[in-house]
Amino acid sequence: MTLERLLEGPVVAAARGLLGRRLRTEIGGSPTEVIISEVEAYGGDDDPASHAAGGPTPRNTAMYGPPGTLYVYRSYGIHWCLNVVTGPAGSASAVLVRGGLPVLGEAVMAGRRGRSGHLADGPGKLAQALGVTGAHDGTSVFDGPVRILGEASSEIAMEAGPRVGISRAADRPWRFVLAG
Repeated sequence: MTLERLLEGPVVAAARGLLGRRLRTEIGGSPTEVIISEVEAYGGDDDPASHAAGGPTPRNTAMYGPPGTLYVYRSYGIHWCLNVVTGPAGSASAVLVRGGLPVLGEAVMAGRRGRSGHLADGPGKLAQALGVTGAHDGTSVFDGPVRILGEASSEIAMEAGPRVGISRAADRPWRFVLAG
């Protein structure tokens, strides 16, 4: 399935379909790339844990954009986190990219993170390693500086479980991780 078609669909299907694809940035002339290994789905205003649960705000405007729009926000005022908008424009569904396996530009990622291990195994670490900031909020994964590449295999083994770090709708098994 093409990325465009995947992101036009329901958020849970999009989250599953993003696992195993590549997330690439070219920021400051330095390419970096990870294989997406962990994601969480957030279902817009139908999901009490979503940033869109209370409707549009200046912070979540990008969530209401077309599929493939990046929604980048600060977590706890410290870490940038990146989400990919799914579903029809206005639905505000998004997939939080929680982790990735570095495959290109590891030295650049290490420099950005100030360490050589655990470069992208958390949403804040991932954004920092890839150089993603609030300046990327509202850009597109199809033609912006942060892109999703490749096709995911339909045979990827994954595990599902509850989302992490939330208090509402925490029981929904909308966190997906590559198995192993």
